[in-house]
Amino acid sequence: MRTELCDRFGITYPIFVFTPSEKVAAAVSKAGGLGVLGCVRFNDPDDLEAVLTWMDENTDGKPYGVDVVMPAKIPTEGTAADISKLIPQAHRDFVNKTLAELGVPPLPDDAERSAGVLGWLHSVARSHVDVALKHPIKLIANALGSPPTDVIDQVHQAGVPVAALAGSAKHAQRHVDNGVDIVVAQGHEAGGHTGEIGSMVLWPEIVDALDGRAPVLAAGGIGTGRQVAAALALGASGVWMGSAFLTSAEYDLGHRQPSGRSTIQDALLAATSADTVRRRIYTGKPARLLKTRWTDAWDAPDAPEPLPMPLQNILVSEAHQRLNESNDPTVVAMPVGQIVGRMNEIRPVGDIIAKLVAGFEEATKRLDDIRGN
Repeated sequence: MRTELCDRFGITYPIFVFTPSEKVAAAVSKAGGLGVLGCVRFNDPDDLEAVLTWMDENTDGKPYGVDVVMPAKIPTEGTAADISKLIPQAHRDFVNKTLAELGVPPLPDDAERSAGVLGWLHSVARSHVDVALKHPIKLIANALGSPPTDVIDQVHQAGVPVAALAGSAKHAQRHVDNGVDIVVAQGHEAGGHTGEIGSMVLWPEIVDALDGRAPVLAAGGIGTGRQVAAALALGASGVWMGSAFLTSAEYDLGHRQPSGRSTIQDALLAATSADTVRRRIYTGKPARLLKTRWTDAWDAPDAPEPLPMPLQNILVSEAHQRLNESNDPTVVAMPVGQIVGRMNEIRPVGDIIAKLVAGFEEATKRLDDIRGN
């Protein structure tokens, strides 16, 4: 499973894993892949600084990267309090009514309440870049396309390559024209922000459109070694994964049950590949989410239209906190891809990577046997 990206990044396998959990990211890097820490949840740059310092101390010198979020269209700027004033009261009333109907309890009086994710703002994302470049990161990725050219220049001056997600060949070509070094071709099956084109069509389409100008990482629906083999067979130089590691033993975000699993993980373990929906209700942009009673409520006739980024996330941020801490897996709010149907057990990151490698070897051996006949 060795490609040119392995030599470029000093990794054993061309497996890049996006995760909001620093513990998962560190474990991926130590297992031979490249852990990529999602930064969008850090409203305070000092918090990101502390987590990246932890990464430096807990990756055994292995390489890691970070992922920031800079939408192509600059969203409304301001503090959470300022932006919150722009949210219509009717939307607030709908959220409060829905939480009551779902039986979701309020947060404890002493709980720290989420103010919403401000990492969608360009000003905050730029601060993430500034902080990250003080650390020995090996990659900066942008989850919503190509970063501004001055940011790309800043990152390149630090000797760090830039990756950007693309949902079409046109977007991929534009990214490379802007100076992006690696394109993540993310198919419709993926969790989080995703486009309309399925992975089996998109991956080779982007590979052919770029014609060697930049390596391509295949993303969207990858959870087994067979799928890694398929991605490489279609011309990708590696894979970009995320959802499959939400049920890793190291994943430490979310309210814990007595079982040791989070409420979110209980919901993911019970889901099938049909139990996702693509909606704008999480961030204001289309994102694939786990289908729950919360997403069903937003599909009801009386539900308002989701607000644009970042207003929608600020509207629902405390609701998400309440949903995910309610001990009720049927109401959680969580981005996840269609691969969720194969996420049926809690396993350490190292075991997940090892199984991917073994599955890849089995798949390529089977093809060798077929070709030999």
